[in-house]
Amino acid sequence: MMRTACTVVVAGLGALLSACAPGRHHVPATALPGEPFILVLGVAQDAGYPQTACRRACCAAVAADPSLGRHVACLAIVDPLSGQRWIIDATPDFREQLALLDAVAPPDSGAAGIASQPLLDGILLTHAHIGHYTGLQDLGREVTGASGVPVYAMPRMKAFLERNGPWRQLVELGNIELRPIAADQLLALNERLSITPLLVPHRDEFSETVGFRIQGPSRWVLYIPDIDKWERWDRSIEEEIARVDVALLDGTFFSGDELGGRDMSEIPHPSVRETMKRLASLPPAERAKVRFIHLNHTNPLLNPGSKASGEVRGNGFAVAEQGAIIPLYDALD
Repeated sequence: MMRTACTVVVAGLGALLSACAPGRHHVPATALPGEPFILVLGVAQDAGYPQTACRRACCAAVAADPSLGRHVACLAIVDPLSGQRWIIDATPDFREQLALLDAVAPPDSGAAGIASQPLLDGILLTHAHIGHYTGLQDLGREVTGASGVPVYAMPRMKAFLERNGPWRQLVELGNIELRPIAADQLLALNERLSITPLLVPHRDEFSETVGFRIQGPSRWVLYIPDIDKWERWDRSIEEEIARVDVALLDGTFFSGDELGGRDMSEIPHPSVRETMKRLASLPPAERAKVRFIHLNHTNPLLNPGSKASGEVRGNGFAVAEQGAIIPLYDALD
C-alpha cells in the first residue's frame, strides 16, 4: 500500500543541509516531484573525516573549517511518490545522515503524524566492517527503540547479526527484522525500484561483501564502495559500468603510498590512480559515469581544490559529493 508522497525539499535546501551535516552539499534544482532518486549521505571511508586521533594536516583542516567534514559513505534511495526511503549501510554517522535524509525527503506527517511512519523502509548492508553496519545500534532501545526496521543482509552477514551481541539483541527485541538477500538475485523494493547484490572480493573476516546495482524507472546506478582489486573480481568493471548510468566506485586511497610505511596488503583497495589507468581507454561518456567514493581521511580528493581532484577531472572522472542527488529517471520520461 502506498503512503502519502513525501516532500522533496529543493528551495532553500542549502541552509537546511548545512544545519544537518558537515561538508559542502550539491543538490540540483532539477529534482522532479514524484520521481525516485538517490541521495548521497556520505562519501568518507569507515572512520569518517576527520578521523579519530588524526593530527595530520589532512584532518587539521577540518578543525579550522568544520564545513569540510564528511560522513561515512552511505546512500539513500527515495521514492517520493510512495513516500518510501531506504539506505545502503548503517554507518557510525547514522544520526546525522538520517537528519540529512529528513531534510531532503521528510517522512510524511499526514493526518496521523510523523510518528506513525516507519523510520526507514529498509537498510541494505554491504558487509561487516565497522563503517557499514555499526549505526544499527541507534535502532536499539537505548536510542530510537525502533520496531521491525527491515534489514537486508547476505547469509554470513545475517548470521553475524543473529549470533553476536549487541546486534543479536536488536533481533530478539524486534528492533530490526532481518531479511535475506542473495548474490545476483533481483530484489524488488517496490513497483518502480529494485536492487541486485553483487559479490565482490574483500577482507571477509565476518561476512561476505557485496556492492549493489540499483535500478530505477529508467536509470541504473552501480555502487561498489569496497573491493580488494578490480582484477580479482570475476566480473569486468568495464562491462558493469557500461550497464549503468552512474558508477560510484571504491576510491579509498588516491595512490598506493598514501599511508606512508603501513603495509597496504592488510587493507587492499584499488587506488584511484590504478582505476583511472585501467579505465583510461574507455570512451569519455563512459569515464564520465564514474564517481569515486569511500574516501580515506588521507585522500586528497576530499579537497575539491586539490591537485589530485584536478587530475581526476582532467582524466574525465568525478568525485562523489555529499548531499548530491542522482536521479533514477530521465528528465524526458
